[in-house]
Amino acid sequence: MSLRSFLLGRPIPNGEEEEQKIGPLSGIPVLGLDALASAAYGPEAALTLLLVLGAASLHYIGPLMVAIVALLLVVQFSYRQTIAAYPDGGGSYSVARENLGTKPSLLAASALMFDYLLNVAVAISAGVGALVSAVPALFPFMLLLCLALLALLTVVNLRGIRTTGALFMSPTYLFVGCLGITFAVGLVKTLAAHGHPQAVVAPPPLPASTATASLWLLAHAFANGCTAMTGVEAVSNGVPLFREPRTRNAQRTLAAIIGILVTLLLGEAWLCHTYGIGATPPGRPGYQSVLSQLVAAVAGRGVFYYVSIGAIVTVLCLSANTSFAGFPRICRLLALDGYLPAGFAHSGRRLVYSTGIIVLSLLSAALLIAFGGVTDRLIPLFAVGALSAFTLSQAGMVQHWRRMGGDKGRRYRWVNGVGAAATAVTLCVVAVAKFTEGAWLTFIFIPLTYTLLRGTRAHQARVASVISVDKPMEAGTLEPPVVVVPIKHLDQMVEKGLRFAMSISSEVHAVQVRAHPEECENLEARWPAQVEQPLRTAGQPVPKLVVLQSSYRSLVDPLLGYVRGLAAAHPNRFVAVLVPEFIERRWYHYILHSHTATLLKMMLLFRGGPQVVVINAPWYLRERRRRPVGIATSPRTARSRASGRRRGSTRSPAGLA
Repeated sequence: MSLRSFLLGRPIPNGEEEEQKIGPLSGIPVLGLDALASAAYGPEAALTLLLVLGAASLHYIGPLMVAIVALLLVVQFSYRQTIAAYPDGGGSYSVARENLGTKPSLLAASALMFDYLLNVAVAISAGVGALVSAVPALFPFMLLLCLALLALLTVVNLRGIRTTGALFMSPTYLFVGCLGITFAVGLVKTLAAHGHPQAVVAPPPLPASTATASLWLLAHAFANGCTAMTGVEAVSNGVPLFREPRTRNAQRTLAAIIGILVTLLLGEAWLCHTYGIGATPPGRPGYQSVLSQLVAAVAGRGVFYYVSIGAIVTVLCLSANTSFAGFPRICRLLALDGYLPAGFAHSGRRLVYSTGIIVLSLLSAALLIAFGGVTDRLIPLFAVGALSAFTLSQAGMVQHWRRMGGDKGRRYRWVNGVGAAATAVTLCVVAVAKFTEGAWLTFIFIPLTYTLLRGTRAHQARVASVISVDKPMEAGTLEPPVVVVPIKHLDQMVEKGLRFAMSISSEVHAVQVRAHPEECENLEARWPAQVEQPLRTAGQPVPKLVVLQSSYRSLVDPLLGYVRGLAAAHPNRFVAVLVPEFIERRWYHYILHSHTATLLKMMLLFRGGPQVVVINAPWYLRERRRRPVGIATSPRTARSRASGRRRGSTRSPAGLA
């Protein structure tokens, strides 16, 4: 079994595509981890801003979470309609493209791509950060752990959607189950204690108040809490991942994700108020996450506590997986529309869009390396991309229902209009509140991505106009090409290339460049006896040996000059450069060889000119010397070779293997 098959599994044929689709049970871990994991940091982010209010902060976390939940429900309703109207996926991009035009759709796509990229970097660093805080000895290896987790997620997603769903199902439902049990036990204890339960492990005392609850402070806390809304759009982007009826299954999955998330957010806010739990200053001694305090207050620090914390850390680490499901599908739609290279639209050996997965992994790795595995400063950028996509999606749905008309269209148009206005206002609040904390970067990266997409489309359109043909094919006289075979030594690899060159043209130039004379074989001495004589005997045309001296020890430039000279001398013929190339048995053997052939081909492609054609002539290490293919031989030569084989000879008299 090859390494690729071991890591990625066997290739999946097209006939098994439907078997790889998922249902709601697998859809929640595949497309909902990002949204569900936001329950671990959304309320805490709001409480961290409210720390200046001291104990009074607990009176505001409930209303803030209710406002965020209301916005979530509006967004959920909008995306439910999007799934039904656009079952081919694409979410905000598809809606904006069909209803708002090219520019808004590319803005939506840019915002989504940026959001997915940030999610990978932040989720991985947050998960590893939680692990390192539990095991401080791992701190020096934080970046290495981030990259290792990123590599694991990449491999798992390259193995296919079903593998991802099966692998992530257990930690996802363990996370939901642990928090659900915590909230249920907390509710029972609260009712039994008439609203004043006793904490098993008392949370740290809240600091004294140093500020008042101004409108700006509450808006800032609301902006922080809106990070809990990230990832909601993933289901509408990935509708084609579901088995039939895919629209209904996608809607059920979205409803389940939103239902679980709403329960977690409201339950966490209510228990924080009941048990007097607030945020602790991050990055300082004694820091405890809100969920850690909450589980300890309800159930103590026994086995259940450590299982719950383990589930929370695992889900934080794996929540980046949502991006691996959404980013490649957005890239696929953009590629189909010509805004990205066509490779993004092609599915790989496991029926996933491998190019998008790999590009996302590489960009995320660069981001992690740039920030040393600590990407807390990128968290403020989270909600900006998501809310931009929400706003454009709902604005697009308003236009969609306007075209549909009827009572249903008028009713839903108002709902989506209110949703678009609400998310637009929220976007403005978040952008202003978080501008100095890093949100200004979105106003650089999203326009850059937009410009890149437009530039790609313009380039592809320009290329298509240049290479298009609207007239019959020219049917003039076709002459065989002049073939150039670069050689260094006269060996089996070169001999195979010469044989093929002679089969397509009678004018073959074997060119040796002597850049380092001490390393070059004296071909002029061997050529008459080993090449010219046997070929003349067989009645075949003889290749012309050309030896070029290199004054500056360059192999490529003298050969390139010779090829361009031939092209100028034969303006009506192609010049085919046939490059013999050694193919090893194993990929790692290439470390031991130079790559002059690859460099030569690149230079010929870029600088050779329109008459020059480059041909690969591979010679495999496993090849054995055998009778030449494609060269006519005289009866006497054939009898001579046959007698050589009977004597056990491994080399023909002609000297050509």
